[in-house]
Amino acid sequence: MFAAVDLGSNSFRLHVGRLDGDVIRVVKSARDPIRLAAGLDKNGNLTPQAIISGIESLARFRTILRDYQLDAVRVVATNTLRVAKNAHEFLPDAERAIGYPVEIISGEEEGRLIYMGVAGALALPDEDRLVIDIGGGSTEVILGRGGEIKRVESFSIGTVNQSLAFFADGQITAAAFERAVLSARSHVEDAVVPFGAQHRSKVYGSSGTMRAIADTIAKNGMGDGRVTPVSVEALKQRLIDFGHVSKIELAGMKPDRAVVIMGGLAVLIGLMQELNIAVITPVEAGLRMGVMWDLQLRATQRDRREQSVDDFSRRFHIDELRARQVAETALGFFQMLKPGNEVYAKYLNWSALLHETGLIVSHSSYHKHSSYLIANADLPGFTTREQRVMSTLILGQKGNLRKVGEVLSDIDFAKALLALRLAVMFMHSHITLDFDEIRLKMKNRIDLEIKRDWVRDHPTVSYWMQKEQEWWSGVGVDFSIRINA
Repeated sequence: MFAAVDLGSNSFRLHVGRLDGDVIRVVKSARDPIRLAAGLDKNGNLTPQAIISGIESLARFRTILRDYQLDAVRVVATNTLRVAKNAHEFLPDAERAIGYPVEIISGEEEGRLIYMGVAGALALPDEDRLVIDIGGGSTEVILGRGGEIKRVESFSIGTVNQSLAFFADGQITAAAFERAVLSARSHVEDAVVPFGAQHRSKVYGSSGTMRAIADTIAKNGMGDGRVTPVSVEALKQRLIDFGHVSKIELAGMKPDRAVVIMGGLAVLIGLMQELNIAVITPVEAGLRMGVMWDLQLRATQRDRREQSVDDFSRRFHIDELRARQVAETALGFFQMLKPGNEVYAKYLNWSALLHETGLIVSHSSYHKHSSYLIANADLPGFTTREQRVMSTLILGQKGNLRKVGEVLSDIDFAKALLALRLAVMFMHSHITLDFDEIRLKMKNRIDLEIKRDWVRDHPTVSYWMQKEQEWWSGVGVDFSIRINA
């Protein structure tokens, strides 16, 4: 059983689901209309009230999660926490409230998870489709075939920011709608070609806003009841006729969501015009379903992150033999160091496989180039936090340790970094290791025992060992080396 918690710009939502054959059945859902995006002040900071509301919602969600025996839980945050300047102040309290790490995911990763949720619900392996998700702070557009994702784009337009920008006073006019639609079109006009009609046979809308618009169209007899250019224009005109949000009376449109839906409708019209969409089919699936499918895939050892590392390695022409040698050696050292848990083992492995990415930029300071690329690359399946961990490991693979000194207080991270540094060093020295003939410990200090013939046969080892002692000493860690016969 899995749980997905979505800290969206408009609402916080929760799904608990169970795998049932080839589908995931949702057994519990919860929603809090937090309106987090509306809680950003003029400086881009979450207001104290927005933070309090978010924390209280997550505490309520935690009580729900306690009622289920869960195999895995994943909490993801989207656009508002991507852009909030004080997100770092919110996250620690949020994690304490919900009881799980909160992962701020990129727009591209959000799009991939949305598509996974839709693909899992549709189960049509040969269908070429476009999926559109209009969220509170961003809109994701994803092109794919069956379960395969071909292209993802995330645009910084959503229901909340469009509503605040064009309908903040509650007035609904033709001029305001025209400006809102043109604004939406301006965000996407330069990216429409890859999503053209020739690449898709069907278009789906996955967000709650999309379903609310479709429901309103159907219940109020607009057009033929489908989401088409004619029906969305009819809905727009009905809203303009009301003149103010307080006067809206439409079946299927809840009063508390009316303002937000106006912003979403403007984005939808703009997308349909720019992408030349004739009809959109709403689907009851999206980000939370995608998160649960991703957890299921990880549980069955089909982790998308593994594929991302392989793809990235090929794209940057990384020497696979060298990378795998470093990864195997680093993992061997890490196990020898007896970490408190295995949380860093996967990150160490992936970091080792990608540690020479920066060679494609320059041999000089390649570790710095590698670190930057990993921190900023689009790596499907990885969160920003995970990429930051890998980036830091890769940055610290060689040279002085002061550049990563603040994270060495985490002893298991320090052990992972030591393992990677030694693996890189021995690889460069062309030493074939036998772990039965080496001793390595790290507690308050580092103790290493190596063979005398290594030093004899590989003269550079003495030099690098001396440098390693100096670098660890620079961050207050004593590094003792014994050379045995």
